[in-house]
Amino acid sequence: MDFSAARDYALGLDASDPLAGFRQRFVISDPSLVYLDGNSLGRLPQAACERMQEIVKEEWGASLVRGWGQSWWETPSRLGDKLGRIIGAASGQALVCDSVSTNLYKLASAALGLRPARTKIITDTLNFPSDLYILQGIVELMGQERPLTARHAKNAKESRENHKNLGALGGLRGSKYEIIRIPSRDGGLTPDLDALAAAVDENTALVTLSHVVFKSGYLYDMAGITRLAHSKGALALWDLSHSAGAVPVALDACGADFAVGCTYKYLNGGPGASGFLYVNRAIQDEALSPVWGWWGQDKPFDFALDYAPAPGVKRFLSGSQPILSMLAIEPGLDLTLEAGMDRIRDKSIRQTGYAIRLADEILAPLGFRLGSPRDPALRGGHLSLRHADGYRINRALIEEMNVIPDFRAPDNIRLGFAPLYTSFAEIWEGFERLRRVVAEGRQAKYSRQRQIVT
Repeated sequence: MDFSAARDYALGLDASDPLAGFRQRFVISDPSLVYLDGNSLGRLPQAACERMQEIVKEEWGASLVRGWGQSWWETPSRLGDKLGRIIGAASGQALVCDSVSTNLYKLASAALGLRPARTKIITDTLNFPSDLYILQGIVELMGQERPLTARHAKNAKESRENHKNLGALGGLRGSKYEIIRIPSRDGGLTPDLDALAAAVDENTALVTLSHVVFKSGYLYDMAGITRLAHSKGALALWDLSHSAGAVPVALDACGADFAVGCTYKYLNGGPGASGFLYVNRAIQDEALSPVWGWWGQDKPFDFALDYAPAPGVKRFLSGSQPILSMLAIEPGLDLTLEAGMDRIRDKSIRQTGYAIRLADEILAPLGFRLGSPRDPALRGGHLSLRHADGYRINRALIEEMNVIPDFRAPDNIRLGFAPLYTSFAEIWEGFERLRRVVAEGRQAKYSRQRQIVT
């Protein structure tokens, strides 16, 4: 590629892009901003502004408490079924509710309850840390005879420190369960699949992984790993936070048992928007949520004093849901369904491939190296560029160049390309500004001391 003509090349890609028109359906208040953080927080759909006005004025304002009976009560299930069309789940298996962490706690606990004689939980060192914290908390709580206190939590942490060297795979053992963390390869780029296959055995209760890894964008073979788990009688739980809306997901076809995910990234549901969960229909009436709330009760408006779980996936609801923010998710789901996941994935592959080409040609000579798989079959919708001075470069991009990526320790500048609104010209502009930061040494003025949010 002739660098001097690169912007024209990007404009040509935009001119032939069948999804280009979707960009105009998002709020873009600053056209000069290069927004490459859609893998962390998606842009605001124009329709969400209009819908929220309607919800506040007409539904809350005019209907008041009657809104529960008119439509609000069924919102988690209705949105769950709509979301199911994006993640490959037939109706009656997905709910939009709570947060990712809360949903992971509920489903991982339910999975362990379905395999009471088994003691191993398999995950990896590439998983999102919050997922690991949830698993560690479950192990500690399920092995205690008294409620967990702050002092006990401190002792538990010390206990984990003392057991860091439990085997080559990084095991952490509670009183009953052992968490096995599969190591990574290629400097944290990909998981060690051979180690994963060796770790899953007849004592494994649960295999739980992020479908797309949050730092490198590595994409797991969901069907293959799920088959591996099932071949040993274990259950499979997938975190779809970095894949829902970015890559096609086929939960039913892959035979997944459980899944969780968020709606504020590629699904454009808004900051802190509700998460979602999926429970395969085949195990819904056997699995039991550890959080017994009135929305998960069989007959909630009977107000019985003893809990009886609702049939099906609804038993995984807990308390009253945040209806206003939940309904703000729907316009993003509608845009995704209208565009279609096959077209979104096709554009995503072309955009990440284009970005890799730019990185090779103009950034590699400046000390950057790719932190994501080159094979499009093995990567999701975002890329990581690694640089020894990545944190300060990231700050210079945000504070001087009007480019918003994000940074993930130790040296990853993460670039999220959202096919519904990210243009090829925007990618070119972002890489050109990134090149200028390093070529001009702009990062040198910034402290290495990290801010709270990176």
